[in-house]
Amino acid sequence: MNTKRIVLALALSIGLFATSCSNDDNEGETLAPIEGKWEIVQVGTTINGVETLIDAPQNTSGCDRDYLNLKIDNTAITGDYDSTVSACALTTASGIYSRSHNNLTVVIDGVTKTSDIVNLTLKELKLKDANGIIAVYHK
Repeated sequence: MNTKRIVLALALSIGLFATSCSNDDNEGETLAPIEGKWEIVQVGTTINGVETLIDAPQNTSGCDRDYLNLKIDNTAITGDYDSTVSACALTTASGIYSRSHNNLTVVIDGVTKTSDIVNLTLKELKLKDANGIIAVYHK
């Protein structure tokens, strides 16, 4: 009986020790994969501490949503659907991206944009740029 208690106490103490350790390098960082095709669904900003989001006006009615495709090889492709010339014409641009902790930097056509990753799950990517502009993407 004493042996079982000692083994139980040892197992509990190892479990508590393992859960109390953390890796400071990833503090606050989400570890969900960022790669994938993300369709923009909402944009907005924070005013007086209140986040306000609206449906993304850049999405052309009747067309697929505009997107940001982040590939595993760190290439980025943006897709913009527009019906100005012809119905739901797709224009793409490509470049590169990098992720450093909770920052995403995308360089498309020589223009660099760095945003904070506010939320990243398997289905949602929420970014906030230096001007406070929020963009919400879904897979």
